[in-house]
Amino acid sequence: MAATKGGIAAILATGDRDFLVRNSGEQVKISSIEASTVALYFSASWCPPCRKFTPKLVQVYEEQATQDKNNLEVVFISRDRDEESFDAYFAKMPWLAVPFSDSECRQRLGNRYKVNGIPNLVILGGETGEIYTKEGVKLISEYGIGASPFTLERINELKEQEKAEKDNQTIHSVLGTSTRDYLVSSTGDKVPISKLEGKYVALFFIARPIDEFTAVLTKIYEKLREVGEKFEVVAVYFNNDESVFNESFASMPWLAIPHGDKMCDKLVRYFELRALPTLVLIGPDGKTLNNNIADVIEEHGSEAWEGFPFNAEKLEIFAEKSKAKAASQTLESLLVKDDLNFAIGKDGTKVPVSELVGKTVILYFSAKWCSPCQDFLPTLVKEYNKIKEKNSDFEIIFISIDKDQSSYDEFFSDMPWLALPFGDERKELLMKKFKIRAIPSLIVIGPSGLTLTMDAKSHLLAHGADAFPFTEETLLELEKKLNEEAKEWPEKVKHELHERHELVLTRCGTDTYSCDGCEGLGSSWCYRCDRCDFNLHHNCALGTNEKRDAIGEAPAAGYECDGGVCRKA
Repeated sequence: MAATKGGIAAILATGDRDFLVRNSGEQVKISSIEASTVALYFSASWCPPCRKFTPKLVQVYEEQATQDKNNLEVVFISRDRDEESFDAYFAKMPWLAVPFSDSECRQRLGNRYKVNGIPNLVILGGETGEIYTKEGVKLISEYGIGASPFTLERINELKEQEKAEKDNQTIHSVLGTSTRDYLVSSTGDKVPISKLEGKYVALFFIARPIDEFTAVLTKIYEKLREVGEKFEVVAVYFNNDESVFNESFASMPWLAIPHGDKMCDKLVRYFELRALPTLVLIGPDGKTLNNNIADVIEEHGSEAWEGFPFNAEKLEIFAEKSKAKAASQTLESLLVKDDLNFAIGKDGTKVPVSELVGKTVILYFSAKWCSPCQDFLPTLVKEYNKIKEKNSDFEIIFISIDKDQSSYDEFFSDMPWLALPFGDERKELLMKKFKIRAIPSLIVIGPSGLTLTMDAKSHLLAHGADAFPFTEETLLELEKKLNEEAKEWPEKVKHELHERHELVLTRCGTDTYSCDGCEGLGSSWCYRCDRCDFNLHHNCALGTNEKRDAIGEAPAAGYECDGGVCRKA
């Protein structure tokens, strides 16, 4: 089945270049690709997760070649910074690549498939170019050659199998394998998984030491054991060296899955891990009771043991305590810590927090390395200036997640508002307070000092400066107005940027998306093609909009960027 003009060839060709290359330098006509499935592999030699995943992909690629050579073709889309690095990395790959010299094509493909984090494997239909899945890394990591023939039908079949596995979940299916029916203690003892039957079991996911949280969890664990509760903790170490496992686990009083066991990576995917710390609670029947009780422990400390077994009734009690605590919040309680009682202006002048009391203040968590943050910044500056023209009682404070002072300085230079100094210890306190797992994140504090919204970003994207003062009443009225306007828009449109399928008017809610027309961010409403993961702002679909440049930079360690946000990995 050769690639058709409207399929893979149209996706991978640029101008007069109608070929791909092998690491030998051989040129291969795109039209000669006969694979039923084509995977675009976005990767780079400088990326540790990429270097870890590439051998897995090589193994699957070579295994499937012995079964059916027309099943799968992989095309490497390099994110390396120089051709020498590209050549050295590509030399280890048995598949094709877009020439490194064609930076235009590599950038275009990254934008088209919204690739902000790597490794990223986008699997397409070989004839049509239709997206089968953008989660190829997860698919290959979990199923290996078992994902063959990598078609949409096979992917859906695997999803059904995973659903059935969760429906029939037991403590053995979660923690054991066909060759291992035990866990290990910090003293090296092997403890049969059967010992955990009938107990509440908390899975503690660890990629790096979390000393403060671990200390609190230890107190809770010892207290529950002391009062006779049937409770156990199992550490799940992933993406770390054995030295990390040995050093940190040695002081823990509970059990763990042996280091390097494949079940650890599977559980990360199985429970769709999004942030750390994460503590998944399994009930006595082996079923999942709560996907993360870490938030309760972080907020309430060792007193959280009183919430055991963390059912709806107990969690409601903690929720009421949280509401009472939130009701007493003030801007000063958030931003003043000992002598740190100020924000800084563009010229380095200190602005006392006391001067901001009574204003509406946005806490803006962001970083220069974060592509979605850079993408959102022009919109935020524009709307900030509009609000400030009419409202002096408004301010934004930049809270940097940058890696160094120079990046902080460069990013802050484009902002007309205030900031906390780089490395300020209040940053960590605020991130913990507001559970910041993804950036850019904008928290609105009202004139009374209470939190008005945790998602100012989506409101600004949907309503612009009209979202001020971000009260519930204002936002509900704006949403109602926008929904009424949407009733006048056509349900479906044909657009020249996506001639293959009709675009359907879709209610996106607070979800953020990237417009494939202007490349800006959007929320609330869009015109969408689900089959191709293609989105347009309603004004891009129905009229015109100014195109913005796409910005790309490597995420900071511990973060992955996708879907308009950079999340903690």
